[in-house]
Order: sequence, then structure tokens, then C-alpha cells
Amino acid sequence: MTASQRSDSLSLVDVALSLHGRIALAIVLYLSAVGVWGLALGVRGVGPTPNFIGALVIAEIAAIVQGLLGLAVLVSRPPAQSVHILYGFALAVALPMAATLVRKREPRAASFAFGFIALFAAGLAIRGIMTA
Repeated sequence: MTASQRSDSLSLVDVALSLHGRIALAIVLYLSAVGVWGLALGVRGVGPTPNFIGALVIAEIAAIVQGLLGLAVLVSRPPAQSVHILYGFALAVALPMAATLVRKREPRAASFAFGFIALFAAGLAIRGIMTA
């Protein structure tokens, strides 16, 4: 491997790390907005709307993409604290787990539950950022 090839691979890792960090911040902001939206639906006495459910699906897809990018980075640079990986895993399973628990609740309670779990997931993402 030549010196230029090593520097190219290092720069790819740096780009991946930067992207991983920026996506993490976007996930925190997005989940916070979705959480407030869910709580607002609950306050209004409305169940989760199709648009709200779609927003939760987008958040889950973003969490999975973030995890896959994190696994790619993990190969070359492990996180400072290994608990970072646990926060990422918890973020990826939080919304599907909540969906199974909320399935048979009344609509208003489902909106509140999804709102709170989205805010909880935002907190998981914040903790993940803090332990990176």
C-alpha cells in the first residue's frame, strides 16, 4: 500500500465519521420535533395520523442507516466508550418496540406514547453523541 492510498483511506474514514456525527445531530432534532408532534396529537385527543406514522418510519430508517454507517466506521476507529454502541442499538429498537406495545391502546394514548418514545429516542441519540 502506498502512502497516497493510506491517506485516501484515512480521509474516507474522516468523511464517514463527520457524516456519522452530522446524521446524529439531525436525528436528535428530527426525533424531538416528532416527539412534540406526537404529544400535540395526544393533547388534541387525536390518534396517530398517517403522516405522523410516516415520520416515525423515517426516523427508524435514519436510525438504521446511522447504525450501518457506525458499523462501517467501527472497523477502523472504535468509539471512545463502548457504551456508544449500546445507545445506537437501543435507538434502533426503541421505535419498533414501542409500536408493538402501543398497538392496542386507545388512539389518544397511542399518540402520547409515541410522542414520549420519540423524545426518549432523542435522548438516546444525545447520549450516543456524548459517548462518541
